Amino acid sequence: MKKSILSIVTAGSIALCSALGVSSAQAEEKTSFKVAWSIYVGWMPWGYLDSSGIMDKWAEKYGIDVEIVQVNDYIESINLYTAGGFDGVSATNMDTLSIPSAGGVDTTALIVGDYSDGNDAVILKGAGDLSSLKGMPVNLVELSVSHYLLARGLDSVGLSEKDLGGVINTSDADMIAAYATDEVKAVVTWNPLVSEIMQQPGATKVFDSSNVPGEIIDIMMVNTETLADNPAFGKALVGAWYELMGIMSSDTDEGKAVRTAMAEASGTDLAGYDAQLASTEMFYDPAAAVAFTESADLPKTMVHVAQFLFDKGILGEGAPSPDFVGVSYPDGSVTGDPNNVKLRFDSSYMKMAADGSL
Repeated sequence: MKKSILSIVTAGSIALCSALGVSSAQAEEKTSFKVAWSIYVGWMPWGYLDSSGIMDKWAEKYGIDVEIVQVNDYIESINLYTAGGFDGVSATNMDTLSIPSAGGVDTTALIVGDYSDGNDAVILKGAGDLSSLKGMPVNLVELSVSHYLLARGLDSVGLSEKDLGGVINTSDADMIAAYATDEVKAVVTWNPLVSEIMQQPGATKVFDSSNVPGEIIDIMMVNTETLADNPAFGKALVGAWYELMGIMSSDTDEGKAVRTAMAEASGTDLAGYDAQLASTEMFYDPAAAVAFTESADLPKTMVHVAQFLFDKGILGEGAPSPDFVGVSYPDGSVTGDPNNVKLRFDSSYMKMAADGSL
């Protein structure tokens, strides 16, 4: 499951890392690195970078080794990163703030890869709009990006969760079956489930992530101290990523072949994968990623995210306010506590890619 924030660092993850002789990421120069990724449209390139040899080529250029590891459980990949088992992990902005950053692990957003632009949606059974949700039960994965999207949608029409007939925690695996029952009146979920539900008669999409563009962001996060001591690690990751972005975004035979490989690895075909890409704002061009990361909108988004996490009690134990964790931006500004900055948006490596200086 890509988007759930239902867990924090597990004892099992920490025990596993201890058994492997892994400590929390320490500041040191080294030549071998590991990053984790999980299945999602915007993260499929990581698997291809590994299988194609592109990552190896860029790692060799900088005299290092980078191991790319697929972890089937998304949250577990973040837990393992937080416990020191990986130097980087593919994660959303919200999940990073709630798990490693709130847990004290200083993390840098190295590659801002994309944002959801319709992949996540609020769907009503029958006619209506967002206001129709008043008094109605809503099924979703609780404390997830779906929950966040619902909160943003309700706020846009002057409602809040207390105005609903309740939020019913429903796993993504059970969402299709739940929607088919008479009891379920509305759901919030993500693709490919959104596409499947919208094929049902009477399904009405009343709000989706394109209504809050740029808020559900998919990123390659890396340990800040590791990056600071090993800039070659960041350069190799960024160089490999944008080489692949140039290929997969093209309509050439090579581009189609790359996307087909990613589609098959994620359990769909080229048409299905391209459909998911259509509702994903991919930053194929590093200059676009830099512009997004340096925009005035990003701090506003992170304030919304921090408020949601605080309201739900998942911004860390004893967090006194939504400002508990500081988030820094390329211009040096900070939202949250400037004395507790644990999430950093850094555009410098993406700028190197844009300038052709990697």
